[in-house]
Amino acid sequence: MILNEVIPLGDHQLFVETQDGIEGVFDLKPYLKSEAFLPLKDEEEFSSVHNGGYFVEWPCGADLSADTIQARMLPASPAIAQQARNPDRQLASRR
Repeated sequence: MILNEVIPLGDHQLFVETQDGIEGVFDLKPYLKSEAFLPLKDEEEFSSVHNGGYFVEWPCGADLSADTIQARMLPASPAIAQQARNPDRQLASRR
């Protein structure tokens, strides 16, 4: 699976669209207890997510595979998708 789009949302969630058009929301909060993900408690660091297609990563070195994201993401409502793609949003990581 390839991630076409990864957009940070509030509350440590990522909006994700896959290459085959599946849209979902991945909640990173359960990972924030792990040492590797602790820097992502900072919203600015969390928002600096980079989409590598087969993975996402952050400058602090934390990363997740596309397969992990796909297995744990929940379907995104049309309202969430629209909010994520709002052109006024400043933070987006697109492939």
